[in-house]
Amino acid sequence: MTQLTRRHALIAASALPLLPLSGPALARADRLGPRQGGFHRFALGDFEVTTLLAGTRLNDKPRETFGLNVPDDEFAAASQAAFLPADRAMTFFTPTLVNTGSELVLFDTGLDPAGITAVLAAAGVAPDQVDVVVLTHMHGDHIGGLMGAAGPTFVNARYVTGAVEHNHWSAAGNEGFDTKVRPLNDKMTLLDDGGPVAPGITALAAFGHSPGHMAYMLESGGKLLAITADTANHHVWSLANPDWEVRFDADKPAAAASRKAIFGMVAADRIPFIGYHMPFPGLGYVEAQGAGFRYVPASYQLML
Repeated sequence: MTQLTRRHALIAASALPLLPLSGPALARADRLGPRQGGFHRFALGDFEVTTLLAGTRLNDKPRETFGLNVPDDEFAAASQAAFLPADRAMTFFTPTLVNTGSELVLFDTGLDPAGITAVLAAAGVAPDQVDVVVLTHMHGDHIGGLMGAAGPTFVNARYVTGAVEHNHWSAAGNEGFDTKVRPLNDKMTLLDDGGPVAPGITALAAFGHSPGHMAYMLESGGKLLAITADTANHHVWSLANPDWEVRFDADKPAAAASRKAIFGMVAADRIPFIGYHMPFPGLGYVEAQGAGFRYVPASYQLML
């Protein structure tokens, strides 16, 4: 039996005669550039969940952010094994909108009002329809969409955040907090670990990335989903390697402990999760692997 190889195919193709083209010449099409879809929607029991791509950012120096406590060759090897360049990364900013049937609950607000309102519009939602805004923590890429020159973005919303987080930033003299969050304090509810946002939505302490960083668990119709926010900021350099230090983690040992605890639970119970900086649409699963976790992007599981 003759075995065809790629070399044989190339030789055969080169021997074919060139045929003249007939018909009108085709105009050159301009390249449109890469693009991610703006939103991704699925059902979770009686809830409807929509992840919203509020922005992306190229990081051309990821080594300055991730794996601060590991040598360059270890970082490069982990990147290569995951088919990733070690010198460039794409950062995704993905708020989540949950329709509970009685309220629209938005988790985090992106970088600015323009980004979050644009993607909400694409998903068919006006800012004044949002009933609850949950702030997982007070970093600028999570509170940026709260307020702009025109005032509050979500004029009919109440606001929820962790008590430890809010109390820390209230005393920190932080411009972002003081201009975006403090003006909304009279509409703010503060939660502790286990506190309820709304029926079926519960706070989970995941301190370390910021002093009072929170994750949240959704439960509807017997289905669970974790919103892990910035518990892990990258699917390889943070999630797969939870002990690797991340520049933006305020308390690095506490952040590593939270990664292990939250994702240990998610892995053990096979719960899907949404990560704010995971590759869009930010939805996936994890399994325990070695000292960390293997990220499995969702495919059609939540469409069934």
